[in-house]
Amino acid sequence: MTTRARDHGLVPAPGRTGPHNAITDVPGVRVGHTTILRPPTVHSGVTAIVPDGIGPHSPLSAGFFAGNGYGKFIGATQLAELGVIESPIVLTSTLSAFRAADALVSWMLSRPDCADVVSFNPVVGECNDGWLSDGRARPVGEADVLAAIETADGGPVAEGSVGAGTGTGALGFKAGIGTSSRVVELAGVEVTLGVLVQANFGGRLRVGGVVPDLGVDDPAATEAGSCMIVAATDAPLDARQLTRLSRRLVFGLGRVGADYTHGSGDYGLAFTVRPGPAPADAALNPLLTAALDAVEESVLNALAAARTTVGRDGRSLPGIPMDRLRSLVVR
Repeated sequence: MTTRARDHGLVPAPGRTGPHNAITDVPGVRVGHTTILRPPTVHSGVTAIVPDGIGPHSPLSAGFFAGNGYGKFIGATQLAELGVIESPIVLTSTLSAFRAADALVSWMLSRPDCADVVSFNPVVGECNDGWLSDGRARPVGEADVLAAIETADGGPVAEGSVGAGTGTGALGFKAGIGTSSRVVELAGVEVTLGVLVQANFGGRLRVGGVVPDLGVDDPAATEAGSCMIVAATDAPLDARQLTRLSRRLVFGLGRVGADYTHGSGDYGLAFTVRPGPAPADAALNPLLTAALDAVEESVLNALAAARTTVGRDGRSLPGIPMDRLRSLVVR
């Protein structure tokens, strides 16, 4: 059974969470994973974030921000131009991203309600899991992507070395998928923000402002990695406001010590499941702060759930020593 940051007293940012402390606390948002393991050479997979009813005929307002564009985010330009998503959001490994995009097109073509569709914008993000996994093998196929979409469910979300996080690491440790949520009041109405990260970036871990000495010799080993961050909300934001929210997702990585180096593609995508009239910008502050808090906790959850992994060519990433971390930062 995996553990989460809160199980170890690591809650640097207080705040009320949804029932599962996950992106699936936002109504109608589901998550599915396909994990591909062929040790020691392949540690990869797919994670799909699936809003109910999503498709070319039922797009959702969305915003996008590239904090550092050293990566591949398929569909990003049309998303930014039109301010909508019309497909599930699929995360995977670098050289498998194109196969994942093709699989999303297959998903759309197979739908009876899309028989008249001749253009479609698949949305796919990726991280370089090449430290542990053989990216040249391109292990992700169409069936893996479709399985992640079709098995997507609400409720608790598996974290750590699963799905698109199977081969990823952050801050010198094995990381992977992490998620968290916050419930805040926005213009007098209670709304939920959920975040999911595919954590794979360099830097030195910081928890609550403390930089603990955890004995990592080379925390930059995963520098050329990227981090994909997806947020969902039931706040009725417009695309411009969702772009503002997307920026805060990338900013939130700074709280845990990300160094935003040359080779790290850091991307944020935010979407809403609820249309209609958007609140005033001045009312957004609780949601913007919640984004920072939820990203921070999501990364800590990814680290807490992952375990030491040995990959290709004898390379490895250690699981974070939670007992030592707790002794250094929990007071």
